[in-house]
Amino acid sequence: MASPTLVPALPVERAKPYVLGLFRIVTGFLFACHGAASLFGWFGGAAGTGGTVATGAWPNWYAAVIQLVGGVLIMAGFLTRPAAFLSSGSMAYAYFDVHQSSALLPLQNGGEASAMYAWAFLLLVFTGPGALALDGLRRGRATAGAPNATAAAAPAGTAR
Repeated sequence: MASPTLVPALPVERAKPYVLGLFRIVTGFLFACHGAASLFGWFGGAAGTGGTVATGAWPNWYAAVIQLVGGVLIMAGFLTRPAAFLSSGSMAYAYFDVHQSSALLPLQNGGEASAMYAWAFLLLVFTGPGALALDGLRRGRATAGAPNATAAAAPAGTAR
């Protein structure tokens, strides 16, 4: 078996973990802002009304808690995959339960944000948190995007 050619990584390849980390941070922050608006009336309040959702009201209060807690966890990069999975499911539920009944397409039914969050968080479930995440520190690495030292030292063609 021929050994792979060692080609230096392109600058865009080296930047991937950091861009993914920034994507995670910004998306988590925006998501947490939605939860804070609904729970505490911040940033214009629930749905821009200035108010809050009633405590324990199904599904709005639970969605707001998922948005706030999930957004903060995702932004910090702590328990990113489980938080992103729960947040993605929450937004898929919001899209199909709240928006889909009024029209087929997100542009027509006002569900663009729900659809985009659902897909963005599903992406994080599969890609992981990227760099600048607490998940990476928990695993003993400086960044989640950095390659594992033992895996990098293993010869080509061996199990890692």
